[in-house]
Amino acid sequence: MDKTMQALWWAKKGGFAVGPEWEQAHLLCQHGEGKPEFDLIHALLHWIEGDMGNADFWYHRAGQKRTKPSVAEEWQHLVERFGGETT
Repeated sequence: MDKTMQALWWAKKGGFAVGPEWEQAHLLCQHGEGKPEFDLIHALLHWIEGDMGNADFWYHRAGQKRTKPSVAEEWQHLVERFGGETT
């Protein structure tokens, strides 16, 4: 599993909530900072955190906007976009 899919896996494993799994996903995104795929996941993580200003910053940095109405749907969209499996 590549690093983008690992970050998404950790986000879901943590139940889309801030905690140790969120921290692991966030760390992976920080290491990939500047690459659009990591910046998009970084945005999702800050959405999970409830920090919409920071989430919007990362979406903007990736050249994207939120595309789905919920964290779970956005997560699924990113999994499909990156063509991976998280199991």
